[in-house]
Amino acid sequence: MAIKRTRNVTMTDVATRSGVSRTTVSFVLSNRENANIPDSTRKRVLEAVDALGYRPNAGAQALAAQKSDWYGLITEIVTAPFAVDIIKGVQDKAWDERKFVLIASSEGDPAMETAAIEKLLEQRVEGLIYATTWHRSVTLPQAALEVPTVLINCFDPDDRFACVVPDEEMGGYRAAKRLLDAGHSRVAFINLDPAMPAAVGRRAGFDRAHAEAGITVDPDLVAYGHAEADGGYDAAAALLDSPRPPTAFFCGNDRMAMGAYDAIKERGLRIPQDIAVVGFDNQEIISQFLRPRLTTVALPFEQMGAMGVTMLAGLIAGEPLSTNRMLIDCPLLERASV
Repeated sequence: MAIKRTRNVTMTDVATRSGVSRTTVSFVLSNRENANIPDSTRKRVLEAVDALGYRPNAGAQALAAQKSDWYGLITEIVTAPFAVDIIKGVQDKAWDERKFVLIASSEGDPAMETAAIEKLLEQRVEGLIYATTWHRSVTLPQAALEVPTVLINCFDPDDRFACVVPDEEMGGYRAAKRLLDAGHSRVAFINLDPAMPAAVGRRAGFDRAHAEAGITVDPDLVAYGHAEADGGYDAAAALLDSPRPPTAFFCGNDRMAMGAYDAIKERGLRIPQDIAVVGFDNQEIISQFLRPRLTTVALPFEQMGAMGVTMLAGLIAGEPLSTNRMLIDCPLLERASV
């Protein structure tokens, strides 16, 4: 059965019960300095607040102070595994700052994004965080410029907003270097779609690791699996059946690594004894349950969420940012596939 709510207790009710003016109640509740309110009066007001169950009107407080203690977070799919990690990073860091987070799902629909931003601004959020589940360029509605705004896992092509993105190049470098250091000189790279920022960065890291090792990248060992398991399987199968097959695979994400595992095992080859594999993303439902467990590079979603809040707090406080684009490290997680 629903609980019947009593009418809202007002500041006037508190003033009447404690025998003081409404202004005195306001000064006590706002801890107004230099109000010269006796301790006995302050105690009487607070006792009345407790007895009546008075709650301040957050909307009125925000209007008066131009400060709400709320941040707004817009993300496309709040139930996606990576989005959950971003949300956790944002919420945990916001709580450390004694702030709260209002979350709006946009489902990747520009109309919903605009509506979500407008609704969050109506709630007088102090700033906005906009997060995507994959690294890309985005264009936000003009309304996002009304308050400090930080982008997570995405960037504005016109550089209007500060952003936090993964260091894709360093991640690609670490993956390739791990395989090269293990003694592999023919490392195949099954990349994402070539135009994606993640694909560009990871390829740059792959090339840099080879250059440092004094090895020229064989263009025949670079393929594209379009981020799907089937694409990883097809690319790996073609490479393994080529005249000079690779001895190791760096896959641009864990899904493609899962497909590569199937192609490798179908040919009677063993991982890592015959073929080594490194993935990217650390999608735990894949990387920790493949056998052998997949060595992979982690995308730092939780850390990006936390850094986004740190940058937003700085912008709200009027502090200059050291950079408008913060790169977050992508660590290598060693398991059993190399």
